[in-house]
Amino acid sequence: MPHLLTVDVEDWFHTQASSQAVSLSEWESYPVRIHRNLSRLLELFARYHTRATFFVLGWVAEKYPELIEQIINSGHEVACHGYAHRLIYQQSPEEFQEDVGKSLEVLEKITGQKVTGYRAPSFSIRQGSGWVFDKLHELGIRYDSSIFPIWHDLYGIPTAPRFPFPIRLQDNQAIWEFPLSTVRLFGRNVPLAGGGYLRLFPYWFTRRGLKSLEAQNQMGIVYIHPWELDQEQPRLELNGLSRFRQYTNIRTMYHKMEKLLSEFEFIGMGEAYHQIACSKT
Repeated sequence: MPHLLTVDVEDWFHTQASSQAVSLSEWESYPVRIHRNLSRLLELFARYHTRATFFVLGWVAEKYPELIEQIINSGHEVACHGYAHRLIYQQSPEEFQEDVGKSLEVLEKITGQKVTGYRAPSFSIRQGSGWVFDKLHELGIRYDSSIFPIWHDLYGIPTAPRFPFPIRLQDNQAIWEFPLSTVRLFGRNVPLAGGGYLRLFPYWFTRRGLKSLEAQNQMGIVYIHPWELDQEQPRLELNGLSRFRQYTNIRTMYHKMEKLLSEFEFIGMGEAYHQIACSKT
């Protein structure tokens, strides 16, 4: 069974960790490094004949449409990551709809395709954020990958299902949710195979976790940000926790991705959504 490969397309100064030092109004004053980092990822995926879903920040797409064209021309899916990387629970429903709608407008103009997938900045769908899914469905989104079934200070719904499930909406409609991957350890959900967790944990842990999911006939979700390949990115003055989240083990990320791509088969999330949705109808 293939696993799912996803990329959150944002630059080094867009992250939640960096937000304590960099405001949205200052983004344009910082050196852009995403072109080289995204190209490295695309070259790596091409070498292993791997397809992925790229959740693109609308701000990036609007400033650098050539990056989106590069993703599409490489055979990958483009999905939505919002426009300004704002946490959902810091927005009103109206602000959220405006942010996502603006991003979708930019992405669909560049790609000429309907965008049907979404991932919240910093996975910021928490308990009590159920209104989000009705708004997403109104905007044409058909699958989401924002719920992390763990406890975390910024995100997470620990009691959420661990594997893909439909979120029922009004009028018998649904959005399919692809929760971020976890493994069960000592009675708890432990995050697996993405971003800081992929950098933090040794490779054998990630490999064993994905093998465990395969044994359960379940797909794992791997996610990465282009800046996580960039050992030379500028260092911001951050507090200890944010510095840990932003910079820990960046030097290991490219090698870990190479090993994952050499050992496992991956597809994009949109492809998996169509397989699951068709099988349930």
